[in-house]
Amino acid sequence: MSKRLEHDPRPHLLVVDDQPDSLLILEELLGEHYEVHTATGGARALQYVAEGGRADLILLDAVMPELHGFEVCRRLKAAPPSRDIPVLFLSSLDGAADEAEGLAAGAGDFIHKPFSLPVVLARVRNHLEFARATRLLRKRNEYLERVVAERSAQVMRTKQEIIAVQDATISAFCALAEARDNETGNHIRRTQNYVGALARQLQHHPRFRHELDDEAIMLLFKSAPLHDIGKVAIPESILNKPGKLTDEEWVVMRRHPEYGRDAIDRAAEEFGDAETSFLRYAREIAYCHHERWDGTGYPQGLAGEAIPLSARLMAVADVYDALISKRVYKPEYSHENALSIIVEGRGTHFDPAVVDALLEIRLEFRAIARKFRD
Repeated sequence: MSKRLEHDPRPHLLVVDDQPDSLLILEELLGEHYEVHTATGGARALQYVAEGGRADLILLDAVMPELHGFEVCRRLKAAPPSRDIPVLFLSSLDGAADEAEGLAAGAGDFIHKPFSLPVVLARVRNHLEFARATRLLRKRNEYLERVVAERSAQVMRTKQEIIAVQDATISAFCALAEARDNETGNHIRRTQNYVGALARQLQHHPRFRHELDDEAIMLLFKSAPLHDIGKVAIPESILNKPGKLTDEEWVVMRRHPEYGRDAIDRAAEEFGDAETSFLRYAREIAYCHHERWDGTGYPQGLAGEAIPLSARLMAVADVYDALISKRVYKPEYSHENALSIIVEGRGTHFDPAVVDALLEIRLEFRAIARKFRD
């Protein structure tokens, strides 16, 4: 096991497995792209990290003699120097309970043996990029904390300074979301513009004029990209699974609104009360955009106007974009077919007034979809 190399631009991986054959295969596979260090047991891996050995990501066998992989992961996550290192389990265990235990220990993903070499490369690359984005978010948050501390001594803050802090916070969240989900980038831009268009269309509607002044529309537009921020907490094996999710996987996936709410709440605490923070709209959208007008949605089963307006706008925008977009599990629908499906959900899935607004600006929706095509 080698120690940290100064000025080495390549990420460093620590591969931990008690089987020499597996270590050799992974060292050969990953060595073309990364600096690879190996350990033949959990104790040696913990020693390597404790002595300052560099590890930007750890591939960890779950079943090893003497020190079980789950315990190694727990110890890594409990120690400040190593708690932020991504851990991916390599395991022959394929039970849901085993995977749940590994994720609860702090692992970011499971790769099942016998593993596919391209899958290992893809998972390693994605988790390294996710870790990089997480570091970027932390640095931006530290910067924002310094800005808040410095400005708290001043009686007045200019409007431009406040907007800059808001934009930096949202930008950091968006960077994290885009690094985590392969399909996020243009989907974020399209849904953001759909929400803005719907809000402008409804601005003078008698039911909504008191909620949709110019500042509210601006914040809705800025907050819309955070609707799926909770997916950063979903294991990649579920988030980017090419086939149909199992019932157990759906239970995990359906928790992303709660994860999104919690993440935004933590950020909102830095700016004061969550109910008055500029992140209020982001929280509403992240937590409630899967609620349905008839009360059959999740996670709370809200109905009608109990669902925040911001989330009702996002529900229409999100479903429209999902329908017109090609996915591994479905073809893309035409603009006209997508509109027909949404009209069928008027009064059940969607707020009727928001659907009516969509129909009035259908050409603007189509133009947005073409401008930000995948």
